[in-house]
Parts: sequence; C-alpha cells; structure tokens
Amino acid sequence: MLRELIQPVWKIPKGKVATYGEVARAAGYPRYARQVAWALRAAHGAIPWHRVVGAGGHIKLRGAPGMEQRLRLENEGVTFRGRRIHMRMHEFHFKAKRKRVL
Repeated sequence: MLRELIQPVWKIPKGKVATYGEVARAAGYPRYARQVAWALRAAHGAIPWHRVVGAGGHIKLRGAPGMEQRLRLENEGVTFRGRRIHMRMHEFHFKAKRKRVL
C-alpha cells in the first residue's frame, strides 16, 4: 500500500503542490492523509516529497526539514503568503478517476 499512496506524487509538476489529503484521494485511499506522510518519510527523499503540503498550504515539517521544503518550493517558483503557500496559484488538481461500470 505504501507504493500506491505515493504514486500520485510523481504527477505533481514543478511549481505546483498538493495536500496530503488530495494525494490520498488520488491514490484511492480517502482519509489516509497521515499514511501518505508516513509513506513519504519511508521513501527517504527518492520522490518529490516537497510538493506535498498540509491543508491550506501549510508546511507541516518543523525546523530544518521545513525550511528545506520551503526553499525547494521557492526554487520551483511557488509563492507564499506569509507562512502559507498561495494555493489558488499553485494547487495541483489530480484528474478524477472514472468510476467503473459493471
């Protein structure tokens, strides 16, 4: 399941972000936002983890990792309004999955 949870992260382009909850929904596991965070941590930086943020555009990491995430996002052109990401400009919307008709 870890691999399935982080698969949508690869779809987030540079300069865009998605919330933990949106990544979970895109993976087909709504309400698994915390598990997305754990899966990203387990991946040890092998994916673009910095493009996943908390609800409302908050960086949830504390200290040096949070500053690294902010710097990586700023290098990709993501703008902030105080401590929050300007989500109207930078939020990535996953394409809706089609429901199967049986």
